[in-house]
Amino acid sequence: MAIDNAPIDKLIEKTASELKKIEGIEAPEWAKFVKTGAHKERRPVDRDWWYTRSAAILRKVYKLGPIGTSKLRVKFGGNKSRGHKPSKFYKGSGNIIRTILQQLETAGFVKQTKKEAHHGRVLSPKGQSFLNSISKELSKKE
Repeated sequence: MAIDNAPIDKLIEKTASELKKIEGIEAPEWAKFVKTGAHKERRPVDRDWWYTRSAAILRKVYKLGPIGTSKLRVKFGGNKSRGHKPSKFYKGSGNIIRTILQQLETAGFVKQTKKEAHHGRVLSPKGQSFLNSISKELSKKE
């Protein structure tokens, strides 16, 4: 896999900035009011968090695909602080993940697969070349 050569944080940051330029991938109106999961106390501070999450989901689909919304909710979940009680794991927001996957599908980066044993979303050839070109560009800089 070509994206293994690039540092993850720089790959997601660069992918997010490239996704901003693509028409059809944009935060819905409700995105500025929501938390990213039940385990969070507040909404994201970063104004461009939608693109960062989109880039992270695109990378996860590349690495783990075929993968569905349910598994991605676990990947983007976390522990909730419950005061003096022990913390408990909560899944991430399914609506955010589902909407991002639909936007990536419309843009042509992700496609659905319906094989018997594995069904979910996988990266399309366009999505693979998109991520590979970004990772090659990042690995040349280092």
